[in-house]
Amino acid sequence: MLSRQTLYQSTFALLASLLGAPIWFAPALAEEAPTGDMVLIRGGQFMMGGVGPLARKDEFPVHKVRVKSFFIDKTEVTNAQFKRFVDATGYVTTAEKTPDWHELKKQLPAGAKPPEKELQPGSLVFSATKGPVSLRDYSQWWKWVDGANWRHPEGPASTIIGKDDHPVVQVSWDDANAYCKWAGKRLPTEAEWEYAARGNKASKEFSWGNKAPSAAKPRANLWQGGFPYENNGSDKYITTAPVKSFSPNGYGLFDMIGNVWEWCSDWYRSDYYARLAATVSVNPQGPEDSHDPSEPGIDKRVKRGGSFLCCESYCASYRPSARMKCSPDTSQNHLGFRCVKDVETSPGKAVRSSN
Repeated sequence: MLSRQTLYQSTFALLASLLGAPIWFAPALAEEAPTGDMVLIRGGQFMMGGVGPLARKDEFPVHKVRVKSFFIDKTEVTNAQFKRFVDATGYVTTAEKTPDWHELKKQLPAGAKPPEKELQPGSLVFSATKGPVSLRDYSQWWKWVDGANWRHPEGPASTIIGKDDHPVVQVSWDDANAYCKWAGKRLPTEAEWEYAARGNKASKEFSWGNKAPSAAKPRANLWQGGFPYENNGSDKYITTAPVKSFSPNGYGLFDMIGNVWEWCSDWYRSDYYARLAATVSVNPQGPEDSHDPSEPGIDKRVKRGGSFLCCESYCASYRPSARMKCSPDTSQNHLGFRCVKDVETSPGKAVRSSN
């Protein structure tokens, strides 16, 4: 005799085949959100990858992915939250340490070692150019600034005083990972991040639908004007905005698009999606190693979501499927993170995919 659970599952499966609905059998959730700062994202299946004309080569092929339920922070980790971590642990971020030449030389041409006096703690800071320049050379607007770190995002003269509710920046992947462990959480996988960023908008180019952002109706903290020399600030912000300054997506998550880039746990490979395309990928954790054809000697981690520097003429990464990458020791004044937490589960029931 069929058990009641087996009968229910068979009925749901029949409905799925008749309706074409993406239904799969997921564990029943056994706990609520650990704090009010997180949102429960119910697991499901979705099509991961590029949507629309702005999609780039490494966003393809589009492939089926199934993720388990998880909790995710409503906002990017803020300066106030990161300060509590530092105060509690005495943690020193990558940007506050003297650069390790053995690691730094991997990113520079042979024989390009700078004088020892220039190997000082610091980080990369965006600096607007005086006028239009070729967008092929990002060194024209990214500068190494001694003394730039999470407390001083643009350099020693800058401060986060009065910006407790802004996202913390100038944190490397290692810094973000350390915070997550202290908080009893972890960084999201690339698949979890994209699933959450879509906000229940299946196959849409943007997290709010298919209509591109505009100066008349800002959807997120992005760049308005000629990049990289003129940001007219029509969205009211030139650099970071306080979290929750813009409307949340369909899951109640703020700033998944724009404001600052967000680290993910995965190593970056440009060919990773091709490896997943043959079957439904269940909770993919990313490749075992990294490879970026443009810089094959540098291992990189994935970052997602775009930032206040993204615009249509450059980057255009204000889309859930957009991928970018950085070496784990990189920190920048438009790069932050948010955390996720696993959900304890028990054997359970069939649920409809959110997408």
